Amino acid sequence: MAYSEYLVDRVKQRLKGAGLLEEKKMMGGYLFMVNGKMCVGVDRDKNNQQDRLMVRVGKLNYEELLEKQGSRKMDFTGRPMLGYLFIYPEGFDKEDDLDFWVGKALEFNKMLN
Repeated sequence: MAYSEYLVDRVKQRLKGAGLLEEKKMMGGYLFMVNGKMCVGVDRDKNNQQDRLMVRVGKLNYEELLEKQGSRKMDFTGRPMLGYLFIYPEGFDKEDDLDFWVGKALEFNKMLN
């Protein structure tokens, strides 16, 4: 399995009641769509085997959010995807930190509707 079921469950709990929730397995990970838009996902870094979040935060606070612990540019192809971040365990292991990142993803998701 290319992602943590435990982390998927932690994220899913936080998305309850956020809108129309769809769950998809894709790109070796697990993706949550809220109201038809990619919101947050879970996968595993193939280089170091660490679980990580994939968080869609938009471009507005992107640079500021990159400074948060565990945050890195989302890069699958050698070219960063602006508005998307990878969050590594030091940035989501604590419940408050996971709340923060899922909250940021939901904030941006609401702007898309």
